[in-house]
Amino acid sequence: MPDEHVSILQSLGLAVLALAAVVWVLGLVGLVRRGRSGAGLWLTCRTLWFTGRTPLRAFPHQRLAPPHRESVDLTPAERDAFAGLVRQLSGRR
Repeated sequence: MPDEHVSILQSLGLAVLALAAVVWVLGLVGLVRRGRSGAGLWLTCRTLWFTGRTPLRAFPHQRLAPPHRESVDLTPAERDAFAGLVRQLSGRR
């Protein structure tokens, strides 16, 4: 009989390996079932991931385009003050 040459440790190892395989399959089935309810969300996230734009789920809806640029007209005194500040921070006097 072939069972005569199999040690107890080999039999135990085979049983542990089989048990680990069953647990892995059950876990995988659970993940697939849990993911089915959000299948539409998965397709959206996957599409955004492939295009390089991934939404953050914890935050409200993000816009994909940058915000509009705003500008303010400065008075000549403000322009001079800003130029002085830039010179001071850049180390040139």
